Formats: sequence, C-alpha cells, structure tokens
Amino acid sequence: MQHVVPLEEWNADPDRPYAPASLTEDGFIHCSPDAETTLAIVNAFYRTAPRPLLTLVLTEDRLASRLEWEAAAPVPPPGVPASTLFPHVFGPLNRDAVERVLEVQWDDQGQATGLRDVS
Repeated sequence: MQHVVPLEEWNADPDRPYAPASLTEDGFIHCSPDAETTLAIVNAFYRTAPRPLLTLVLTEDRLASRLEWEAAAPVPPPGVPASTLFPHVFGPLNRDAVERVLEVQWDDQGQATGLRDVS
C-alpha cells in the first residue's frame, strides 16, 4: 500500500502524524495498492506537483487509523482496471506505519517511470 506526497509536505511537521488536505476535504487519505497503480496515479494527477515527489510504502497492521479498501470514485486513472480497490486511511497517518520511502523517477517528457528507494 502506498501514498504519494511532495517531500516538502512530508517534512513539514515531522513530529506529528501526517494529515494531508485530502483528510479534511475527502475524509480520508488516498492510497494505492501497488507501485504500478501509484505510477498511473502520479501520471494522472501529480505531474505538476512540487518535486521531489515521494511514495510512502505503508504497513497495514501498523496503521493507527481505520483502513478501508474501496472502489475508485468515479473511475480509476487511465491504465488501472475498473475492478481495482484503493486503500483509504480514515484518520492521520502515524509515521511509524511507513515501512519505506521511495522517490518518483521521471523521464524527459515528464512521465513518472519508476520508484527509487531513498530510505
């Protein structure tokens, strides 16, 4: 399970649980089930986000907040099957649930092409 976040946002308040704007706006933190889906999400929604762009790899059983796997609404991003369920975290993300931190890698055309380990 993974969550995409700009480095600056992730580092903004390192002593507190992470609570992005989506938690207030949507009631949950958006996550993706795997790296392939994460890259599709980055290419659909994060191409103009501040860089470096990180992917937090989360461990489900360490989450302090409730987790639910739900269908994309209205539809998943291009290239992601309609049957894909997305993990949604209903509360702040406790930082000890982060197993690894990856950085999104980009090609010359601004497409996300991979994830590189940074932690």
